[in-house]
Amino acid sequence: MTLAFTPSQTVGPYYAIGMCRRTEHELAPGGMKIAGRLLDGAGAPIPDGVIELWSATAGAWGRCGTQPAGEFMFVAEKPPAAPGEAPRFDVLVFARGLLRHQVTRLYFPDEEAANAGDPVLSALSPDDRATLVAAADGDGLRFDIRMQGESQTVFFA
Repeated sequence: MTLAFTPSQTVGPYYAIGMCRRTEHELAPGGMKIAGRLLDGAGAPIPDGVIELWSATAGAWGRCGTQPAGEFMFVAEKPPAAPGEAPRFDVLVFARGLLRHQVTRLYFPDEEAANAGDPVLSALSPDDRATLVAAADGDGLRFDIRMQGESQTVFFA
């Protein structure tokens, strides 16, 4: 007798073919570019992952598959902050080898005062906090996600 696999046992690979050719990654056309790379524990790109960007306060979300060098990109506007929190996006990461998606956050570098008062960011060490704040990059932001290893991105349960 052969038992069937459950969905959690058949996770990935997530093929990014065509995902970034559609406009699901454009949360706000004409907004700022948010680009980054999805990297494994050795710093190698994860070419077949899926990144989702969510804003509960703005009711917006987008999805982008990673490219061969692990790149992903969104076009978005900064969401408003929830009371007592800094403005942010929630980020979901889907990739091979994960039985469940991982959840992290993207905070904005130009919100220093709000970031300092955010209850989640203020509870983290400076090194961990740095993994959640995007970096200014030309006209947009850079947000790399490291799944393991040195400078691993902070993930939440």
